[in-house]
Formats: sequence, structure tokens, C-alpha cells
Amino acid sequence: MPIGYRLPREFQHIKKMLNNIIILAGGASSRMKKETANKAINKTTIAQANTRNKGLIEIGPNNIPFLDYLLYNIKQAGYQSIFIVIGANDTMFPSIYGSKEANNTFNGLNISYVRQHIPEGRTKPFGTADAVFQAMEQYPKLKTEAFAVCNCDNLYSIKVLRQLRQTNSKNALMGYDRDALKFDEERIAKFALMKLGNQNRLLTILEKPRKTEVDHYRDPNGKLRVSMNIFKFDGKQFYPFLLNCPVHPERNEKELPTALLNMVHEYPKSVEVIPVSEHVIDLTSKEDIGIVNTYLEDHYPNDLVW
Repeated sequence: MPIGYRLPREFQHIKKMLNNIIILAGGASSRMKKETANKAINKTTIAQANTRNKGLIEIGPNNIPFLDYLLYNIKQAGYQSIFIVIGANDTMFPSIYGSKEANNTFNGLNISYVRQHIPEGRTKPFGTADAVFQAMEQYPKLKTEAFAVCNCDNLYSIKVLRQLRQTNSKNALMGYDRDALKFDEERIAKFALMKLGNQNRLLTILEKPRKTEVDHYRDPNGKLRVSMNIFKFDGKQFYPFLLNCPVHPERNEKELPTALLNMVHEYPKSVEVIPVSEHVIDLTSKEDIGIVNTYLEDHYPNDLVW
């Protein structure tokens, strides 16, 4: 591009689209390791569910790690730089996605690992806010660039990943229509609700909503919006809130929604909620394995063409 050249206005958003995405895969996967009465799951899958990170369970018609499907969607949406948060001593992720700590090439993606170290006195990771904080500490460029964050055990659609990538807002999260989610009612009722202001700006998040509170959280279209843990952050603006994130009083972890709300309180209108109406494939427990298998067989029947 010639020096001094300026993109036409209609194309200027292209150079602003983010290319970084952090995938959270450093958790203990405790719910996946619980026993199941489901006899339809084969012994190999049970063994993997008991010993591997959820994202590495081989599943679907191609019998490949669940994370492969997410990485495939991520690539189709246009991301390039992937940061996978893993355990401090994990060896399985590097055995699959590249043995170097940083800048592995995997099907055209650049994959680096974030080692989530456990603080002294704890037996498990310190939460999602700590995971992102450690990513920014280990890769300082994230302190000045934009990045997305998502879970390794959810299969977000190409559409959603692309919408998040293309927004001009510095900070954003996807606001899923609660009625479009296909989980059971008991599970959905426990999802935190988002309250939106003008121009879909996030005002607050209500955890464990009571039935009497639900209607107060409907958006202008009458929809209830919930988060499925997929975000975009401006590294420079968000870093201080991760650095100073308090510990959740009940779960004893530093959580992303806490840091997010602290930023919203200090910088009102700083976070856009992008509305979406679709289901999210979730691999939380062994009970989800059959559902996920069926979905993958229907939507990814052939080998992935990267």
C-alpha cells in the first residue's frame, strides 16, 4: 500500500478487525469427570472424558478433538492468532497443536500457549479473569491490542465469531436470545441475564435471577439476553480491571464478568451487546457427549477442509 494512502471510508473497518483470540482451556473440567449412567458412550470416550481436557475429547464422525471444530470455525471467521490457555504442566495440547510454546502453525493458524500457573495455597486455577490476565502478562502485545475470548468447550458459530470480529466497538459480548437456547429449562433459568441500555450498551449482569426479576431484564424487543462467554476486549482499557479483579465471594475465583462489570461501572457505555438468536453447542459433562456427536454428524459429516 503506498505511503499516505487512506482506505475509502466503506473499507476502513477492515483494518480494525481483530485477529487475536484467547481460548480458555485451563480449567479443571470437574463436571466432565463425574460419573454417568449413560451406557451409549463407548469406553474410549469415557476414558478420554476422565483424563483429558474437554476440548481434547475425540468426538464426531471424524473422531477428532472437539477443539478442532472450534478452531475451524475461528479460522473461517478470519482470526489468525490463537492463544490457548492451558495448565502449567500440560503436555497434551502441545502434542496435538504444536510443540513450541509460541507461534505453532496449525492448518494456517498461529497457535501459542498460555500457561495458567496456580498461585501458592490453591489446588486449582484462579478463574477466567486470571486466565486472561496471565495471557496478557505472557504476551504483552495483548495489553495494547484488541482480542476475543471464548471457552474451549463451546462450539460458537462462524457467524457469531465473525460478528464479534467485525464490530467497531472496543469492547463487546454476544447477547444470546434465551428462548433460542436448547438446553433444559432448569439449566437456562440459572443463566445470568444482561440489562441493556441505549444502543445495546451493557448496563449490568444479574446472576441467578429470580422469576420475579426476569421481566425487568427484557431488551427493547422483549428478549432476555444471556452471555455464553464469548467477548471482545480492548487490551489497553481492560488490563487494569483484570489486574485489580476481586475474588468472587462464593466461587473463590477471579471471574471475567466481575472485571467486565467493574469496567462498565467506571466507563459507562463502553461495552456493546451484540444480539444473536441461535443455540450454542456445549460440551460440559458426559451427558452432553451424545448431543454433541449428533450435531457434529449433521453439520460436519466430512473431513474439515481448512
